[in-house]
This record gives sequence, structure tokens and C-alpha cells, in this order.
Amino acid sequence: MKSLIVLTTVLSLALGVVAKADPTVAKVAHSEFQAVDASGEHMYNATDKVILEGILLHNPADMLDPRPDDTITDTFNISGQWQIFFQGEGDDHAGTAVWLGQLYNNLPWVAPEGGYSNEEFIAELSRLNAAQFSPGDRIRITGYYLSYNGKLNINEQHNKNPDHDFSIEVVERGVGLPRPEVVTLDELKNIEDGFIFDPNRQRGGEYYQGRLIKIEDVYFVDANGWGPHGELVITDGTKTFGVKLGRGNGIYAGSNNLTEPFDIIGIMDQESPELTSGYRLYVMNYDGNGSVLAAREHRPADKPGDINLDGVVDGVDFAEFVEDWLEQETDAGNL
Repeated sequence: MKSLIVLTTVLSLALGVVAKADPTVAKVAHSEFQAVDASGEHMYNATDKVILEGILLHNPADMLDPRPDDTITDTFNISGQWQIFFQGEGDDHAGTAVWLGQLYNNLPWVAPEGGYSNEEFIAELSRLNAAQFSPGDRIRITGYYLSYNGKLNINEQHNKNPDHDFSIEVVERGVGLPRPEVVTLDELKNIEDGFIFDPNRQRGGEYYQGRLIKIEDVYFVDANGWGPHGELVITDGTKTFGVKLGRGNGIYAGSNNLTEPFDIIGIMDQESPELTSGYRLYVMNYDGNGSVLAAREHRPADKPGDINLDGVVDGVDFAEFVEDWLEQETDAGNL
């Protein structure tokens, strides 16, 4: 009898019929999910998957290039990529990135068949974009996660199997983008111009990470890096801070017409293997206004009521509002 039990167990293992436990999942706050220890390592491990809700901050294609190319074989070159940031609301003072890549198989630890073909990746993008989300929507993300260079990201854990897909749901459309929090470089850098790191996430880069912020009255140390995916440095004359440009259609060689000093609005990001540093401001697009480096959708979030986006809320905005309202009433009356 004992031999029969042993034999049955061995056969079950060999045939792979031993039941696999379902992944654990829980709804958590961004601030709980992004908690770190004194060395900057993330601490959340209560569940296999998480559910997070928040406000979508930007269009994914303005950040990373999703165009697939499955002919690439260079190690660590992922080819097509997709990423969004969404931030918590109310007392949930944090935000999270969600990331998808194409050629996981160009990572040394992933099997050669572990990447998406071009057709598979396009299908995956279509699945995600089917939610028809827009910046300012309240969304819900459910998925696995991995830590990367200071952030805990929702992703597929470099596994293209459908059981590792993350999902996007629109909870409420048109809630509106959060107003960017005004932050000074003194709140982000210490007297030696080093990053302020607080493991309690009550100040410095950790406090603002993953959220929409605004820094006023700065200028470029050197603007030669301007262009899609460019890396620049701003200064207030004393301290400095890194800026990462996206690939929005307003960022191209020659489009920098900013009059210095200028204001800048973007998402506080972190990208460094040194987990207590590497904070930077991610700006996805620029509309050529000349005074504020920001994606067009982020400027009215900064100044509600600035309908004509001239940086001032005044009677001109009210007149434009009335004109738009009368047009809508007239159109409705003609239906």
C-alpha cells in the first residue's frame, strides 16, 4: 500500500497534474505598495498580485516607443515598450508605473522563446488600449509586480504567458488630472546638491515619486540634449535636477523655444541602481508655449480656468468659455 502511494505521487509529479495554487491578490494603496526600507529596497510582498486605483497622468505613447521589432537580438534591448504612470488620490500620496516590453528573451535570464513576436505584441497593445483610457481618467490596474531601479512597477515579470497579463479598467472617465504639486529644489536636494532620501517617504524624491509636480523659475544647465528621449539638467542657480524628455510630437530638434527662467511640469521618476538616488522629472511632451515645459494636458491642470493656455486666468478665458458654451447650445438646438 505504501509503495502504491509513493508510485502515485511520483507519477502525479511527472505528469504535472499537481494543482498549482491561485496567485494571491489584494487591493492596496500606492503608498503601501511603494514603501521602502532604509536602503531603498521595496518592502511590499504581502500578495503575488495587487489591485491599484488612481488617476492616469499621461498618454503611454508619449513616454516610450511601442513600435515592435522582433529582429533585434542585442542583449537587454527590449524593442517595443509601453508604460503609464497613475497616482493615488486623497491621503494616498504616491504613484506607480505600469510597464510592458516586447523582447523579454533579450534578457539573459529569459528563455529564447520568451519574447513577443511583432504580431503578438501588437495584439497585446490592442488588448490594453481597448479600455480607451485618457489622461485624467480614474483607472484600476490588476497585475504582478517587480522592483526596478527604485520603483515597484506593475508588469508581467518578463513573462509573456497570458496568466501573467495585467489588466486595465476605467473606473470613471474624465475625473480630471490632479493639480501639479509645486516643489522647490530645496525640497529635493540637500545643501551639497545630493538627493534627499527619506525611507518614511515624507519628504524628498520618495514623497513625490510617481506624482505630477511643478518646479518654478529654472533654466537648463545645457540644452544640447533636447530631443526625443533626451536627458537634461535644470538648475535654480544653486541646485540641479535631472529631466527626462519623452517622445511626444512637440519634442524634436529645434522645438526648444523656452525663455529662461521657465517653469516645468512632469512626473517625478526614479531610475538608478543606487536606490536612494536617481530622481528625475519626466516630461512627455511640449506644446511650444515658450514659458512652461510641460505636456499640453498638464498646463490646464496647473491653472484651472486658463482656457486659452496663456498662463493667466482672466476675462479672456471667461469670454472663450461663454463662446464655447453658446456654440454648444446652438449646436444642440439644431439637432
